[in-house]
Parts: sequence; structure tokens; C-alpha cells
Amino acid sequence: MSQLRVTRREALAAVAAIAVPQFIPRTILGGSGRPGANEIVNVGIIGLGGRARAMVQESAGIADLRFVAVCDCFRPAVDTFIRVVGKDQNWNGYDDFREMFDKEKLDGVMVETTTHARAWVTVHAMQAGLHAYIEKPMCLTIAEGRYLVRAARRYNCVTQVGTQQRSMPINNWASDLVKNGAIGKVKTVLAPNFVGPLRWPGKPEQPLPQGGREGWWDIWTNQAEYRPYHPELHHGWATWWDYDGGGLCFGVTGWGTHSYDQIQRALGTDETGPVEIMLEEPVYEAPTGKFATVTEVDETRLDYLIQLAKPVVGPRAKIRMWYANGTELRLHLDGDWGPGLGAIFIGEKGKIEINRNKIASNPREIVSSPDNPGPITKPETQYHVENWVHCIKTGERCSADVEIGHRSTTLCYLVNIVREVGRVGERMRWDPVAERFTNCDEANRSSYMDRPRRKGYQLPSLT
Repeated sequence: MSQLRVTRREALAAVAAIAVPQFIPRTILGGSGRPGANEIVNVGIIGLGGRARAMVQESAGIADLRFVAVCDCFRPAVDTFIRVVGKDQNWNGYDDFREMFDKEKLDGVMVETTTHARAWVTVHAMQAGLHAYIEKPMCLTIAEGRYLVRAARRYNCVTQVGTQQRSMPINNWASDLVKNGAIGKVKTVLAPNFVGPLRWPGKPEQPLPQGGREGWWDIWTNQAEYRPYHPELHHGWATWWDYDGGGLCFGVTGWGTHSYDQIQRALGTDETGPVEIMLEEPVYEAPTGKFATVTEVDETRLDYLIQLAKPVVGPRAKIRMWYANGTELRLHLDGDWGPGLGAIFIGEKGKIEINRNKIASNPREIVSSPDNPGPITKPETQYHVENWVHCIKTGERCSADVEIGHRSTTLCYLVNIVREVGRVGERMRWDPVAERFTNCDEANRSSYMDRPRRKGYQLPSLT
């Protein structure tokens, strides 16, 4: 892209890739190679919003991880982040991530950008020989997700998608109970009816905030249609279809990624997905729940999450999905009841409810085993980052490897696509191998499965 210069690292990688069609080790590109078991993993952060702050704070206890540089295309965000979050750190700040790649000796990056820029930034990191922690949802479309899987394998990148329940011991223990038959064959799974994204209505242009370098709003806009600056785009991007798939609290990609990932793990479907999907009712705009029944704190639920979901209003509609083995997934639950970040698994011999760091069962004895690891004892994301750091050193695949993350994210976008097509009561057949609908050409159209990308923000060829 014209605003971002080609670095020596990229030039060497491009020339080498033409001559030898395989991953070029970072030692050739000027990097440090894979860190040893006792070495520090040096990491940069791209995208300096609230999630980036949380990542730094929740990773503070990881001895072999060091943040060394931060980047955001809007320079004031960089300066503020260093002043507030990194006030005791010796971080370098950048408004051009490729300059950061060229100047810093990084082992990996955390991609905490907007969703619509995430795949584009991530693949450039992979091509620079860096390992990637990819915030969820890892992509804007199903096509982008599959592209990132291919890119990670092409460049031998260790990837961790930000569905951190994958690394929480109690969540994994409960998922394994379901997967290993503690409640018999799973007949039905109940999960939330999450809110989808809204369409940008078009609002009058507002003045650009001061301090950004020339062209920063074009860079921020990335693949999406270029629109005049408005703070509700800049700061509220997760609300809108062109930038996310429902990134709000109790949104399809905001919380749904976590819930659906929990379902995928417990059902043992990490590298596949459902085979049929049905919209049960017309889409309508509504609150996430009634909330009249929430009158006191219930220790069996995460009530602070209910309070986050309470003010959210958006497009909703109940959906059912079916897996190849006959298990039915019902996306029916409201935000004021049940596992907002998980699901209820109903089997032949009982039920297990899995939420974040909370589990319950009927009969109760199912989760009362002495080997239950109990609630987490560290910040919830620390387990996930520790797993990523470990895998960077060993070359193992992470607990939420890019393929796993792609499959869980795909469920989110299937919800949005089926709602957009609007065929109430019709079973739409999904091929999880070809990643296409087999009886609905309309659902396969490019604006649903992929998006047109603006010139300069195309995803680079992996061949």
C-alpha cells in the first residue's frame, strides 16, 4: 500500500519466496529465530484500544514474555498508551506496523486491531516471520478466516486466537466431560440468541481528531468502503456490519465467538462444523432479554456479564443448527438467563452447563469429582498467553490454533448470513469441508462469504 513503505525484511522475503517456495526462517530475515526454553519472548502490540490494555495487564505475571513495542495507525493512541499503560516500561511506539517489524527484534505480535483490519495486519506479520496472537473474532468473513489458516501453515506461524476459555483448566475439564461421554450422547445444546451488527446509516462528516499523521483515516478504514470521519465509526466500529459481525456485549462475534468455541470443543468438532442451519423466525430488533427476573446476585452465574448485556439492543432471531451426528444446537437463550459465554449440553444421562470459569450439572455429582480443577487462580487471559508463549518456544500448536479459531468464528458468520438471507423454516445445508452452502446460492454470494476490498488493502498472494 502506498502509505506504508516496503522494508528490507519484506524485500528479502519476497525475493526468497520467488526462488524457494517455502517458509523463510527468521534468521535469514534478520530475526532472532525461535527463542530457547529459558529465553524471553519479545512481543509487539498492534491496535491500542481497551483490549490491548487488558492484554498487557493480564499478562503481567508471565516471566518469559516482554512487551517491547506498540503500534497504532493513530499516533495519539500510541502516545497515550505508552504514557498510561507503559509508564514504567521502555517501549518504542510506532504508527506504521511495518516499520516496527523492520526495526524491532520481535518474536511475535498481538493483533488487537479493529476486526475489519485484523486479517490484513496479521498476514503481514506472518510474512515478516512473526508469530501471532489474533484477537477474536479473528476475521471479518469466512473467506478471510480460511485465508489466515493457509497463511499460518505457509509461514509456519504459531497462532493463538483470543478465545481464552480454551486455556482455562475448569472450562477444559468440563468440556472433556461432555466430549468423553459423562452425560452420554449429546442430543441438544442450548446457547444464546446473540445480537447481530447494524448497518451504518450515514452521518454528517465530523472533523478529524488532532495529531494523526496524513492518511491515517484511510489506513484505519482499511478494506471497507471509505467514509467521512465520524467518531461513531472510529470508536464504535464493533456495532457496524462493515467493520465487525456484532462485536458488542452479547453480540454474535463479541460474545458468540466464546460461546460457540466452547460448544465446538465440548462436541469434539474443532476442525469441522454443523451441516444444516435453519432460521426459525424473522429477524427483529430487540433487547437481549427481559431482565425482570434478575433481582439478586446468583453465584451460579456470572452476573456482572448480565449487567453488561442489559443495555444492548439489536437484530436477533432464533436459529437451529445440526451436526453430522445428529446433535442439535439451539441458539435460543436470552442475555438475562443462562450461559452468556458458554452453553448447556443435554445428553442421555444428564446436563452440563459451561460458562466462563463456572460449571454446573444435573445431577450435581457429574461435576463434583475430586479432579475438578476449580476456579482459575490467575487473570483469565494469562493462561492463554502462557500457552502461546510456550508454543512459540516449542513449535507446538496452541490451544486455540488458527484452524480452531476459524471454525468457531465461522459459526458466528453463519448466523449472520442465515439471518441476512431470511429463509424462515428452511434447512440450509452447509458443507464444512468446502465451506459453502449446497442448496442456497444466495448465501454463497461474495458480500456474505467475503467482501470486496479497497485498492491497497488486498490480501497478498500466498503462492
